Amino acid sequence: MLEVRHAVKQFGKAVVLRDVSVTVETGSVHGLVGRNGSGKSVLMKSICGMIPLTAGEILCEGKVIGREIEQPDSFGALIEGPGFLEDFPGLWNLKYLYSLKARPDTAYLKEIMRTVGLDPESRLRVGKYSMGMKGRLGIAQAIMEKPRLLLLDEPMNGLDNRGVQEMRSLLRNLNKKGTTIIIASHIAEDISTLCHNITYLDQGEVIREEINIPEESGEAGHA
Repeated sequence: MLEVRHAVKQFGKAVVLRDVSVTVETGSVHGLVGRNGSGKSVLMKSICGMIPLTAGEILCEGKVIGREIEQPDSFGALIEGPGFLEDFPGLWNLKYLYSLKARPDTAYLKEIMRTVGLDPESRLRVGKYSMGMKGRLGIAQAIMEKPRLLLLDEPMNGLDNRGVQEMRSLLRNLNKKGTTIIIASHIAEDISTLCHNITYLDQGEVIREEINIPEESGEAGHA
């Protein structure tokens, strides 16, 4: 589905990505692991078409992002926290964002909110949401258009243990239905229980790649 070829990203004199090459197989869950500043978020933003590379290229389904297509044809993303209109409730935000591309189906969006553990009938303004609730709403926004590719940067931030288990279950189910997922997480258990392939980054470079068998699912890793 996705191929990153010799990606370089430089901001002034600071080199954030250094000759990064990664292949994400269709139907897999691919983990990105690295400390803060390792380049994970910049790589994800480049895959989404938000940040152009200084050198190299990224192909999604054979098309070069930024040249042949502006961004992947069907993707959802939660990167560095979602941006919502905080004076309005969660459902209002989803309806507004959905309306930018299509006529919103209120019943469907309510179901998406329930899927991530939020009450669609609540009038609580997003500005009053906890960090975990905002994260849940961010995941709802990322999956509401049924993307083929889903990019999630630290999606478990702010969730309690029950919330983490619920989100892992949700991501497994999405993957089983065919969604390709790229997830960056500092939580080792997120990576070991969800990911088929793992890329380790340090100071903008790929230092190691692994094939993994998700512990709870027992599925074989993807080549």
